[in-house]
Amino acid sequence: MDRPRGMLGKDDLERSVASGDVDTVIIAFTDHYGRLHGKRFDAHHFVEEAIDHGTHACDYLLTVDMEMEPMPGYQYSSWELGYGDFHMVPDLGTLRIASWLDRTALVLCDLHDPHTDELVSVAPRSILKTQLEKAARSGFTAKGASELEYFLFMDSYREAAENNYQDMTPAGWYNEDYHLLQGTREEFYNGQVRRHLASSGIPVENSKGEWGRGQHEMNIRYSELLEMADRHTIMKQAMKEIADSSGVSVTFMAKPSMDEAGSSCHLHVSVWEGDQNIFPGDRAVGPVQGSEVFRWFLGGWMARAPELMALMAPTINSYKRYQDDSFAPTRLAWSYDNRTAGFRVVGRDQSLRIECRIPGADVNPYLVYAGVLAAGLDGIAHEVEPPDIFEGDAYQAEELPEVPRTLRDATDLFASSEFVKESLGEDVQAHYTHFFRTEQRAYDNSVTDWERARYFERI
Repeated sequence: MDRPRGMLGKDDLERSVASGDVDTVIIAFTDHYGRLHGKRFDAHHFVEEAIDHGTHACDYLLTVDMEMEPMPGYQYSSWELGYGDFHMVPDLGTLRIASWLDRTALVLCDLHDPHTDELVSVAPRSILKTQLEKAARSGFTAKGASELEYFLFMDSYREAAENNYQDMTPAGWYNEDYHLLQGTREEFYNGQVRRHLASSGIPVENSKGEWGRGQHEMNIRYSELLEMADRHTIMKQAMKEIADSSGVSVTFMAKPSMDEAGSSCHLHVSVWEGDQNIFPGDRAVGPVQGSEVFRWFLGGWMARAPELMALMAPTINSYKRYQDDSFAPTRLAWSYDNRTAGFRVVGRDQSLRIECRIPGADVNPYLVYAGVLAAGLDGIAHEVEPPDIFEGDAYQAEELPEVPRTLRDATDLFASSEFVKESLGEDVQAHYTHFFRTEQRAYDNSVTDWERARYFERI
């Protein structure tokens, strides 16, 4: 496949800087939540210095909460350790035009220890790269795609914040799943997104209306998992910034309203050797003709899903999405082309793949793909067979195991898992256990509108 439009090599950037087409270069990385942080460089200085040497940033950024407050209790970085630096090393394979910004290029970075030059093991991109290296040692690559859903509102982000996110106006006013008339009304935004992504190194397949009012899905072309996680991250940033510049807002909350559908991030994953998808095979499982690798990868992923639930549903809000008859899975089963199951196998021959419907739109793509790959590789290594294929309405199948239903339960499973310790590393397990528990405590200590409405007068 040709290099996607908008991707830049070093020589391309130098020419664009010399001509004045680019005068700013953003270098960025993600925190635990998947938010981009970084710096804006004068493009000439980036070409002369930072493109080869990178830059530094404070390591407290891998300990902050949603309010950007550094949280105590992390072993990686703390007040006691002085909150030093990490080294931001640009990955020039991610260098691209950010066409939604004026005369701007963007590059993602790996985080390195400035003393040892090793990858920072608890950084999200490092965690995924470690799993990809394990797969490569077994002769595998993995490819995937993120189907990312979101809600569009006519309120700007500032207006929404000033009104405490109450009484917001959705861009649509009735269910618009695949609905072209409603979609046309929202093309002022979604059309911009498709065009800017396609011009910024992120090939777009399509967008479509979803179930909720103002809800849509953006589908970008599949790729190897690291590139897909990079695309996913940049896509979210672009979508928020395009919304902000258009005076509207989008949210990737898993469940922004109890009156609306939740927003998912369905993951499509397959395993490859060279240029061949090795999921197809000669064993019939219902309508699926799959290989041993297909069965074992699926078996491992399903077996480890509860222990990895916190990576697929990382916030308090994530768990509000899991409701019966909502297209969000509540039970662990696999089926062929059945949207009630948590694992939906689709395609055939070279398009055969596993779609996991459990993650919400609030996932950090690096962490969730790392978890998927770790579980699948474990399944292959131990030849884990999946349960029997399920047919019917999984919501009504009480014999099937349920997905964990709270962040607290998911964190407990993650924290006590020997599999997580061995596959992701003891330091990663401890770091993210602390992160999830910090998020839980923040919620436990808050007073909500629900509590005031319920108890203010009548208790």
